[in-house]
Amino acid sequence: MKFHIIEQDFFRVQFEYRKAVGVMDETKETFVSSYLLYLLAASSESASGQFHDVVRSKGLRVPEWRVLACLIDQDGLMTTKLASYAMCEQSRMSRILDQMQTKDLIRRHTGEGDKRRVTIHLTDKGRGLAMELVDLARNHEAKLLALLKETDANRIKPALQTLLALLSRQGQDVF
Repeated sequence: MKFHIIEQDFFRVQFEYRKAVGVMDETKETFVSSYLLYLLAASSESASGQFHDVVRSKGLRVPEWRVLACLIDQDGLMTTKLASYAMCEQSRMSRILDQMQTKDLIRRHTGEGDKRRVTIHLTDKGRGLAMELVDLARNHEAKLLALLKETDANRIKPALQTLLALLSRQGQDVF
């Protein structure tokens, strides 16, 4: 995970620096300007940044939004699965869940047969906030997709879902 953040930051800083000093002509294709991982990271950072401002305006931090978004789809996830879906280390997820429980957004349920089996559930307050943010996220997504040609907009999500599925297969490595 840390490697991806470092790589994303490297390409963003490199691109901004080269653009600022006039080394990069935005009309000319360069390695960075056409590199898939840069394009994915830069697009994600820009689009996510816009929506994350909305999340923060609702009094949440981005990791808390990710938890709400995951639980609105699948309430009752175990912490390990939730951390994976929310792209967060499990130790950090535990702290996030502590804070969300204090805010009355989630509750933990301990399994009767196995006290180590803890599932995470939305409270009514958490569900209401999650539903509001999901509606706003869908609206934001629709506006982003409207920026593209219809054929590109119809292909981008299925293409990314396929790529993610292929990369998620156990043992799948492109090197």
